[in-house]
Formats: sequence, structure tokens, C-alpha cells
Amino acid sequence: MLCKKITPAYFSTLSLMTDHIHCLKDYDYDLPPERIAQFPAQQRDRSRLLVLDTSEAEFIHRQFSDIIDYLRAGDLLVINNTKVFPARLLGHKKTGGKVELFLLSFPRLSLASKLPAPWREATAPALIKSSKRPKVGDFLHFSKELQARVDGFSEDGKAAVTLQYNPQEGQSLELILEAHGQMPLPPYINRPDGCSSEDAHRYQTRYARHTGSVAAPTAGLHFSDALLATIAAKGVDIASIVLHVGYGTFAPVRTEDIRDHVIHKEMVEVSAVTAEKINQVKTRGGRIWAVGTTTVRTLEFAADKQGILQPVTGECDLFIYPGFHFKIVDNLITNFHLPKSSLLFLVSALAGRHNIMAAYKEAVAKNYCFFSYGDAMAIVTRP
Repeated sequence: MLCKKITPAYFSTLSLMTDHIHCLKDYDYDLPPERIAQFPAQQRDRSRLLVLDTSEAEFIHRQFSDIIDYLRAGDLLVINNTKVFPARLLGHKKTGGKVELFLLSFPRLSLASKLPAPWREATAPALIKSSKRPKVGDFLHFSKELQARVDGFSEDGKAAVTLQYNPQEGQSLELILEAHGQMPLPPYINRPDGCSSEDAHRYQTRYARHTGSVAAPTAGLHFSDALLATIAAKGVDIASIVLHVGYGTFAPVRTEDIRDHVIHKEMVEVSAVTAEKINQVKTRGGRIWAVGTTTVRTLEFAADKQGILQPVTGECDLFIYPGFHFKIVDNLITNFHLPKSSLLFLVSALAGRHNIMAAYKEAVAKNYCFFSYGDAMAIVTRP
């Protein structure tokens, strides 16, 4: 275990109260391109872990499996068990030109389909990448069993498409996409050969259950089955929420005052069982550990003014930035986030901007790997 003391000018619990900086340029940092992870660690729980304890003037460098040392019986670990679907489809137009279709949400089955059985239809918003934009009514071909009709374009360039597919007996649309699609790796993962078969497993948490995301809740990628079992054996309970991560998570912030940014909406679900479990832990004084910013956003969205978590299903439009008052989350397990991003604002709201920027500077200096397949960070505001 490595420990580094840092000066109060950079690391102070006072910053949690006074650090309400809302200028976009103050959330920028220098990151060498080679620090952006292009592949996952060989083992999920063997990635590095930077611990940021806001009650102590130090950074601690550990291995991710050491997170068990910071958890104790009576804590509650809250995970996002959304599942990423293969949203990227590579095919061709009628002319033979190559085309890429990126589905922005899991397609909804169309009950008004007039295709002969067993063909079915499902609709979705999408992004289309090709040398020449297809016209409304054009078909995009991916296989004998799968094609898409372009139904229209919106002003922001997004397309409305209808997938037409011919499932084999008992085959769902999800299985069709798994057979013909690729995992939607983030745009900063640049590989000459593209997505690999390994990504189908590694760009997915071990507890993924509910299909609907086009990006992984990446903090959860570090948990192995063995580590989850060790955590449970220690007396740490685990609860789950659902937030289907949308493409908007990669949307750049362009406003100089971050408060003027319009945050994207994402579908969330907090069950009555999860809400009751969290409220019970809070009542008895236990700590709530959120796994990932998606979990933070969901929990704080579902909390009422009194800090009681309510069951909810719907679109989450909560924008968290410094000055936000957290009602539910005590500690956070997360990855390192892009400069000038809404996720960087969120972690800064929890730990203080100065603390976060100092931690990122330390991570760069210590050669941590960044972003989706990168290393992890634990933010402890309640030791």
C-alpha cells in the first residue's frame, strides 16, 4: 500500500463546502493519449485503485480487490445491473456502400407490422455513418435475417429506423443483435481491428441483467464473481438499481458556465425492495456505497426532500455539479472521467473540485489508466 500526503491547499474538507466553481475551464486536465485504456486489465479485480479519503490529507494506492478493506459489515453496496446490448451494426446499402448503424436505445417491438410471419419489426432512434447519407425509405442490409428501413431524420442528425428481422424458433431480438451486432465501445477506444469477441464479456458487468444500455456502467467492470462473494461474506449487503446508459453520457459540455448545460435523460428504475433496503440502512446509520456515477444519479434522483428513497420508474434528468446536496450516497466507487465532462462535475460535487483535480493529477503522474477500461477510484466521504 502506497500513501501520499498532500498539502491542505489541494486537499481540504473545507473545499466540500466552499468549492462551488462552475466555470468549464476549471474541469480541464492534461491527459497523455497513452493513458487512455484500449483494453481491460487481464483480471477484473486486478486493476489499480486510487483511494481518495476526504477526511485525511492523503492518497492511497491499492489494487481494486483491496476495496474489501474499506467495506464493513452493515454497509450497503448499490450496483447498476443494466445490460449493454450490441448496438453497433455493420452492413451495406442497396448500392453496396458500407454503412454503420448505431442504435441509441434497445428497439421496441412494433405491433403494427404488416410483414408476413415470421418476420417482425422493431423501431429505434439511431446514428448512421456512411460515405453518403441514405435517403428516407432506403434499406440497410446486415444479413439475410436482419435489415433496417430509414424512416426519417431529426434536425440533430439522428435517424428513426425500423429493424426488420426473421427470428428462428425461440430466438429473441436480443439474440439476433448478439449474432449480428458489436458491443458499442466508446469513441476514445481506437483499435485497428475494432471490437473483439472478448469485449462481449469484458464490456459487461458480471451482474448485468436488464438489457438497455449502449455504454457500460464502467465502475462495475472491476468486480469479479470471487470479489462479490468475498464482499457478501463480510456482511456487506448488495442492492441493485437500473439506469440504462444512453449515448448522451458522451455528449460534450459546450457552455462556459456548467450550470447552463442541458443534461441528457436516461431511463431508471428503483424497486420498492431496493428503496426499503436503502432506507433501513440509512436509518440505522450504515453507509451507502454507490458503484458508479449512474448509481449515484439514480439514487439521488429517487430521494425526496426528506432524504427518503422512493421507488421510481421513469426518465432521470438530474444534473449533479458542485453545490449539490447529497441525501443518499456516502461513498463512491468510480472510474476516471473525461475532462470537462458532466461525470467529472458529479464526482467533484461529492469530493470537492480541488480534491478531484489533485487526485487526477496524481493518477496521471502515477501512470493510472483512464476511462472505461481504465483503473478505478474510491471516493470516501464517510470513513
